[in-house]
Amino acid sequence: MNIESQHDLISLRRIGRIVANTIKTMQLATKPGMTTREIDEVGRAMLEKTGARSAPQLAYNFPGATCISINEEVAHGIPGDKVVKPGDLVNIDVSAELDGYYADSGASFIVPPTTPKKLRICHSTRMALQAAIDAVRAGQPLNIIGKSIERVAKQKGYKIIRNLTSHGVGRQLHEDPSSITGYYDPRDKRRLEEGMVITIEPFLSSKANMAAKAGDGWTLLAPRGNLSAQFEHTMVINRGKPELITVAE
Repeated sequence: MNIESQHDLISLRRIGRIVANTIKTMQLATKPGMTTREIDEVGRAMLEKTGARSAPQLAYNFPGATCISINEEVAHGIPGDKVVKPGDLVNIDVSAELDGYYADSGASFIVPPTTPKKLRICHSTRMALQAAIDAVRAGQPLNIIGKSIERVAKQKGYKIIRNLTSHGVGRQLHEDPSSITGYYDPRDKRRLEEGMVITIEPFLSSKANMAAKAGDGWTLLAPRGNLSAQFEHTMVINRGKPELITVAE
């Protein structure tokens, strides 16, 4: 969507704050011995308390309120009986709707104890997200996002999961501009517009450049031993710095 009124902006800020606070609460609640279903219930309760609804359930009938992915699970992990263990690399992705407006965010974190390898990939992915945020301005080519992410990935020695992309958001969970790649695609001639609402969500990986769908039809997997991380914000494109919508209180 493109912002057309102050009401649009206020409504996006509201759902963005709910999404960000839900991720923060879920992360703080995550402890060894919990199942991903129990963590998901924390998120579900947060959304219900605010009147928001799970966007993946609304849009795709996803079998969970949120997506929780662990270790080789890159994205779209279904909450269930999997037990969180010390040292797990966990990704929580929350997208939600309130009063017809959608926001989407995600974050990776390590359940203590951490390791230098896991800390490094999380830090590098945060860097990639920030590099892309710093680059986006109205009038710039859309592929500056992938160019910025790819530059950081190469500097840090990581691959990019190429079949997971950023996207437009706002009035739907996924809308135009679609398929905003996390790598530089010189064929993409689209440009960023003032008021455009998009996500940026780099997926950096230690070994794999593609994620394969698991037998459950949802979870996207990389080979065993692969490390990956994702960080995501919803934002509004401006002539200057973008406004980040999914920031926790």
